[in-house]
Amino acid sequence: MTITGFLQLAASTVIFLAAATCAKSWALGPSAAKLILTIALYSAGNLIMLRLVREFGMASAFSLSAVIQLIAVNLIALTFFGERLPMIQSFGILFAIIAVGLITFGSVAK
Repeated sequence: MTITGFLQLAASTVIFLAAATCAKSWALGPSAAKLILTIALYSAGNLIMLRLVREFGMASAFSLSAVIQLIAVNLIALTFFGERLPMIQSFGILFAIIAVGLITFGSVAK
């Protein structure tokens, strides 16, 4: 991955995390402004992802983005919003992280 690719992935991740936080905020207290901001943030993140798909391919771009967001969104949900996961869901998230990591970095092992 190039430096520009890494920076784009980081930017999209930050934008998606902000969008997820806005979406949760909207769910707790709906308003038109929160909804518009959420949609704008998700749109901006997806535009960056389109660039990454063109540059690195769909599988790599979405797999990397998915594992990073999976970890980060769960950290936000658990720490800032006080959500709790049952043990089976916690294991599911752990296995999902491992699976996406294997998919993403498996091509490096060739």
